[in-house]
Amino acid sequence: MAFDGIVTKAIASELQQLIGARIDKIYQPNKDTIIIGIYCSGINYALNICTNSQNYRINLTTHSKSNPQVAPNFCMLLRKYLIGLRIKNFITNSLERIITIELEGYDDIDDIINLKLIIELMGKHCNIILVDEENIIIDCLRHINSKNATSEVIPHIKYTYPISNKNNFLEISNFDDFKSILDLDNIDTKDLPLKISNTFNGFSKSFVLNTLNKFEFNNSLELYNYFSKIIDSTDSFNLSFEKISTDYFLILNNSDNSENFSLNFFIDDFYYNKETSEEFKNYRNTLLRLILDILNKYNKRLDNINNKLKECDNMELYKLYGELITANLYKIQNQNIDKITLENYYDNNNPILIPLDKRFSPSINAKRFFKKYHKLKNALDVVSSQKQKTLDELNYIESIVYELENTSSLNEVLDIFEEISENDIFKEKTNKLKTKSYKIKKSKLTKNKFISFNPIKYNIDGYTFLVGKNNKENDYLTLKYSKKTDIWFHTKDIHGCHAVLSVENGNVVDENILLKCAEITAFHSKAKNSSNVPVDFCEIKYVKKPNGAKPGMVIYSNNKTLYVNPKIK
Repeated sequence: MAFDGIVTKAIASELQQLIGARIDKIYQPNKDTIIIGIYCSGINYALNICTNSQNYRINLTTHSKSNPQVAPNFCMLLRKYLIGLRIKNFITNSLERIITIELEGYDDIDDIINLKLIIELMGKHCNIILVDEENIIIDCLRHINSKNATSEVIPHIKYTYPISNKNNFLEISNFDDFKSILDLDNIDTKDLPLKISNTFNGFSKSFVLNTLNKFEFNNSLELYNYFSKIIDSTDSFNLSFEKISTDYFLILNNSDNSENFSLNFFIDDFYYNKETSEEFKNYRNTLLRLILDILNKYNKRLDNINNKLKECDNMELYKLYGELITANLYKIQNQNIDKITLENYYDNNNPILIPLDKRFSPSINAKRFFKKYHKLKNALDVVSSQKQKTLDELNYIESIVYELENTSSLNEVLDIFEEISENDIFKEKTNKLKTKSYKIKKSKLTKNKFISFNPIKYNIDGYTFLVGKNNKENDYLTLKYSKKTDIWFHTKDIHGCHAVLSVENGNVVDENILLKCAEITAFHSKAKNSSNVPVDFCEIKYVKKPNGAKPGMVIYSNNKTLYVNPKIK
């Protein structure tokens, strides 16, 4: 959805209902957003001004945002000048994406003061500018120093509205002017949306294109009349947003909209969902890249370990070489040679060729073979232990990757970030991530496990079936929340969620219910797109967590296995 000049004018027209309201709060949640608390007729409103280059807008909001403990300088300045003032007017500059909020009030000695807050919503050039009654800039969100005096925006100079080289549709008096400016006789219909948006202020290409796709205009006169009506209607309340494909645009709804601020709140919900989705994807992708880097590191470590273990395969051969040389020293000439053939008494005295280091005598070569044997023997124990530990770490990292790929909300990503930030494997990477300007937020989990515990819940023929969303939740579901008589499910040797069927003591569960639970468990696993997936199940009392095990890692016994096709009932 394009927040173009027509939408800006419509939003500003709705905000006219707040004339006379008093400003009582001002916040700046981030570098791009100012939220102004407004009190009007016994109701509190929050005016959201966003100057993000992709999601710029002004609208009333009902979605709260967290604020920094120390307010930024510009926020403090606005509080100093604006709190206590009343809104005098909302003014739009033709169909430009500029809204001027006129404010009035009294200073410390009861003299009337008039200020203006100018909001420029122009992509990467968005700005919020506070000026006095003579249009002298008091301060602005972004200082712009430029050799071109018309685009310079810094304190203590006179503010001038940006000049556009496009035509003002509001100044067109009839269709003939519209037709001649566009040169409609020489334009292909498919080029019309771009031509109109490039010619007139306030018309985005998507708005014109969606309007043409929605309505069948017989000629350009009907199109001109429709544009005129919709722009005239921005001063009333008979506009609404309509969806085409994944996009929204303004249309006439041909009836007065009785709901106050309907366009404002639609904009609020639309951009809140859009920003939440973008934030979720950005956070998840950032975290996924971090984890995949760690995964790659451990895979390389495993390759090195396997190479060392491969060297240990020759361990017994070096021992054999040393023994054969030592046993035959009495008949070997004491001279430096590069190879020797001896009888292998372990293999029916068949001859065996032994390579030697020509720099040393045969007896020294034998000692070197024994030394290499003992070195590899000691290395085998150490490297075998390292391999098992590395495999355990890889298994845990892969479980995190699976969980992250299946997250659907920002809170789920934040829960995973909190989990890995407590783990030594990721601590260095997560600490670096926290110090960057783009930060992963910490989850707001409380110490009360019942508040942070939010598994997926199913009802299966009267039984409650719960599925964990991440490793920490899996641990809590399995080891603390569930009863000993409950039945635990997990895919066999496949990354997935812990799942628990709540069973009262003494109840015998029907096989069909167990089958349905296994199907859901398989669906919440890495094998959800496979068929004939093995799912283990047993009573909770047979599930244990070894000391020092990673989150989500358990061992179990007395289990049975069902082979199912993953699906949700």
